[in-house]
Amino acid sequence: MSPKVFITGATGYIGGDALYVLYKAHPNYEYSVLIRTQDKADAVKKAYPSVRVVLGDLDNSAILEEEASRADIVIHTADASDHEGAAKAIAAGLVKGHSKENPGFWLHTGGTGILTYFDSKDNFAGLGTWSEKQFNDLDGVDELTHLPDEAFHRSVDQVVLDCGIKHGDSVKTVIVCPPTIYGKGRGPVAVRSRQAYELAKLIITKGYTPIVGEGKARWNNVHVADLSDVFLLLVEKAVAKDLSSELWGEKGYMFTENGEHVWSDLARLMSKKAVELGYIEDPKEDSLSKDEALDQAGFEAVSWGLNSRGKAERARKVLGWAPHRPSIEGEAVNILKDEKARLE
Repeated sequence: MSPKVFITGATGYIGGDALYVLYKAHPNYEYSVLIRTQDKADAVKKAYPSVRVVLGDLDNSAILEEEASRADIVIHTADASDHEGAAKAIAAGLVKGHSKENPGFWLHTGGTGILTYFDSKDNFAGLGTWSEKQFNDLDGVDELTHLPDEAFHRSVDQVVLDCGIKHGDSVKTVIVCPPTIYGKGRGPVAVRSRQAYELAKLIITKGYTPIVGEGKARWNNVHVADLSDVFLLLVEKAVAKDLSSELWGEKGYMFTENGEHVWSDLARLMSKKAVELGYIEDPKEDSLSKDEALDQAGFEAVSWGLNSRGKAERARKVLGWAPHRPSIEGEAVNILKDEKARLE
């Protein structure tokens, strides 16, 4: 019998690209996807005729619980890191529908915004400061799974971790934790990320180089295609019934970084490339406070002044993950071109 895979966020950036990779590698799997509207459902069905569409949203707990109970594998990407109700419904469904003899697998999408806690806990004082703190998902996984309750995404992380630990015999959980994602998505609807793209948008539309706070904050990054490879490798481990404790449950927490950038350096590079492309002229640097950043480009702009640094050792060691796509610096021109086309 073909594995049953339930995906939330198939019309989004992360979930859409993950579905593309999974379907290409394993078209024989039985896919079901949660989609909010009929027009987006039509777009998914056009790209993947054999996919079963489930109309609903993250507030439809009964639907989520039922689909999770029926699926062998749940891939949760739709607002996954912040919607606590959806996580609780998925957990309930997986527990209800699975057993030690027939475990269910939950691939949950977190986010490295959780690592910014130490920069943000004092009302974002000291934006853009240099930090030597670097988390590690292999030797330091216990620290990651016990971050302060006030940290971004922590309440939902806790739902997933509790499920994978308390019901570890029947539900195998892993939190996939991407940093800044870039690259054009290959899904049927959304193909654009946010942090780096909002930076490009601001540079193009305002014509200046934004530096948040002191301009020394660093953040990891990953190409969306390399991120999707992690989902593919995890699904294949699940299908093979690889129950290694290094993959799931208490240690099931994976960073997916393949590089690190200083936000001010990336802004300067994008401004330089924007000049070369003829999009702007002679950009000046402008230092932004938190409120000014919010006013200019929303919370994404505030993130350009925060540190989020972690080493992705677990996926490389346990999955054999080998990210190889172009760096974020190498994609800067394409990011600018995509934003320019979108704005026209």
